Amino acid sequence: MKIFFCFSIILLIQTSYSQSIRKYSNEFMNIGVDAAALGMSNAVVANTSDVNSGYWNPAGLLNLEDSQVSFMHASYFANIAQYDYVAYGKPIDDRSAWGISMIRFGVDDILNTTELIDSQGNIDYNRISKFSTADYGLTLSYGRKLQVPGFQYGVNAKVIRRVIGKFASSWGFGFDFGLQFEKNDWKFGLMLRDITTTYNVWSINETEYTKIKDAIPGQNQTLPESTEITPPKAQLGMSKKFEFHNETSLLASGNLNMQFARTNDIFSTNYVSINPALGFEYGYTDLVFLRLGVGNFQNITQIDNTKKIGFQPNIGLGFKYKGIQVDYALTDLGNQSAALYSNIFSLKIDLSIFR
Repeated sequence: MKIFFCFSIILLIQTSYSQSIRKYSNEFMNIGVDAAALGMSNAVVANTSDVNSGYWNPAGLLNLEDSQVSFMHASYFANIAQYDYVAYGKPIDDRSAWGISMIRFGVDDILNTTELIDSQGNIDYNRISKFSTADYGLTLSYGRKLQVPGFQYGVNAKVIRRVIGKFASSWGFGFDFGLQFEKNDWKFGLMLRDITTTYNVWSINETEYTKIKDAIPGQNQTLPESTEITPPKAQLGMSKKFEFHNETSLLASGNLNMQFARTNDIFSTNYVSINPALGFEYGYTDLVFLRLGVGNFQNITQIDNTKKIGFQPNIGLGFKYKGIQVDYALTDLGNQSAALYSNIFSLKIDLSIFR
């Protein structure tokens, strides 16, 4: 009850100010982490059970038996942007666990041509400089088992830092809440992202802004809004693992990803839009894994105004040996080069192997 009371107070404080709600604010926090999860189209809210649970559902941290670390790197938009992730998780006792993770999404060496033309109207290429834009997300996670058998919950506290060269920067904060339940080998999960809305406050460099204020008539006449909030999202999941006698297994899982607005999702109303995702993992002796997933079902209107349903298939492989797991996923992570899909690798290490 104390947790929900704190959430309520924060929500009341935030709604007492005038903000701009951005449907796609802080989208870098929604890309996803861990090649194993990406290979299953992110349908892991119910069954996540390792260090990466801090991102997918912090309640899953309760399944950690020892300390773990995880790393992932991916290129975005044909190698223009770089996406990096690192996480650490550790059990506290037999009823609680904690974790910490960091995400960076950045574009470096962007050409700054705002001063290309000098005061005499001459083009001077020596006036071109470079800058970087980067988004950072730091997440602190805590999970705990409830007194009710089979139930466990988790909470994320997120700090967001966004920097656009010397032009602007922002600080933000928000909370997630996750819940998992298991009975008769069936697992259920609920993840509420940005449950209080994630609040960002921007600081604009007015000196730099004045340099471009009148560069184009009618454009950039007023400073951008200095505050924005990210609305909540919800994910509901279910999974079951089937064990076979020949040392093989099959994990089947599904998600219903919900946004509380009208979108192009396959099911969409003015109140909620739902995008389903399905994932499968075939394992052999807990050593080799083959993964398949499908998600991102969208209603697409083509040039001739005909409509169709689009979706995104993903595949992946995994290898686990003595506490070290390497995963690979072939998934559309936004690479706009000649190849439609991106190659994602991630590494997970159980630190008990060093003891």
